[in-house]
Amino acid sequence: MFPYQLQVVALPVKSNFRSLKIREVAVFEGPAGWSEFAPFIEYENKESATWLKAAIESATINTPKGSRDVIPINATIPNVSVNEVAGILKGFAGCSTVKIKVKDYENDRAILAEVIRLTPSAKIRIDANGAWTLEEAVANIQNYESEFTGVIDYVEQPCIDIADLKLLRKRINIKIAVDESIRKYLNGDFTKLKEVADVAIIKWAPIGGIAAALSIIEKIKLPIVVSSALDSSIGISHGLALASLVPNLYGPCGLGTVALLQEDVTSTPLVASDGVIKNQKIIPDRISELKVGNDRQIWWQDRVNAVYEGGLT
Repeated sequence: MFPYQLQVVALPVKSNFRSLKIREVAVFEGPAGWSEFAPFIEYENKESATWLKAAIESATINTPKGSRDVIPINATIPNVSVNEVAGILKGFAGCSTVKIKVKDYENDRAILAEVIRLTPSAKIRIDANGAWTLEEAVANIQNYESEFTGVIDYVEQPCIDIADLKLLRKRINIKIAVDESIRKYLNGDFTKLKEVADVAIIKWAPIGGIAAALSIIEKIKLPIVVSSALDSSIGISHGLALASLVPNLYGPCGLGTVALLQEDVTSTPLVASDGVIKNQKIIPDRISELKVGNDRQIWWQDRVNAVYEGGLT
């Protein structure tokens, strides 16, 4: 039986992010403070166990003080219609780097154009979530490069296959970042990632916590961007703590995504101001307002018990 009192909240989502309308998050308090367990609903117990390991670590072990008190933040634009872009950008005050979720060039070039119209000096990161074949990646990226010359910082996870990434790197002129290639293959040989990528995306919960993340970062030996998984401010606080400790941080981090939520567990949500967020702990004061119904509470309690009793990775 999971040893902490679990409280589950429902956080409405502003825009299309993974087709979610409600983000359910289970939170609990341990001796080191508040933590959250929030693997997406479709994740099986084996993958969810890594998230629970991260949650327990942050609830029970105090994170050492890092080398930076504030973390630079990138804006995050889900795959939305062009007329939604301006409203979303308002939630990322002062952010001059913008990450955009893309499907392909033909459908999404207008989103990039709108971001640049609104923030002419912005650096753009595009994220395909591993959806492209090698040839699709070549065509899409070359088109983006041609139209948006000099403004694209990197393309994140254009292909899922490592062999394809290695070939792709020889055929394009912008940097490649990897995310799923790390968190979906935690037992892989990370020393080889330098052959296929220029930047590594690290997320606190899917990696298994701060200690596991720092261990993987040491093996990867690539510049790091710390990102999030549509966390509440509690999860974001642990991502910020991780980012404060990373020695080789690569510019702004994807830790401003509370701006994509309509509600949060705290009345002082962790959102960007002047392009940064302060590294700090969170005490949630809005749990009672946002609690799910009894059926969803039971579902999450059963889930966390099954994951906990099944063993943590």
